[in-house]
Amino acid sequence: MPRPCKKRTVCLDLKSAYFKPRGIPLAELSEIILEADEIEAVRLADLEGKYQEEAAKKMKVSRPTFSNIINRAHAKIADALIRGKALHINCPKFAKKINQRTKGVIK
Repeated sequence: MPRPCKKRTVCLDLKSAYFKPRGIPLAELSEIILEADEIEAVRLADLEGKYQEEAAKKMKVSRPTFSNIINRAHAKIADALIRGKALHINCPKFAKKINQRTKGVIK
């Protein structure tokens, strides 16, 4: 039986939960789900330019775990870009914001 997954520190302020090729309706696209820890690893390593050791400490995971996370994220992003798929960022905090906004709009 595998070990349970450790909690990871994620600090995201997302503006959107979906990215897709222009001109193609979302309903017609295959979707790739990018988990919150994967997008956080991309943010730390690629956007902020942190080395894996430093980024792993910020996420409170080991360096090899961070490496696995970032490799998984890069593979998913490459698949979406090369094969024209939609990227869905699965972030509970973002989903909560969307639900709050939706409730405000409907009422």
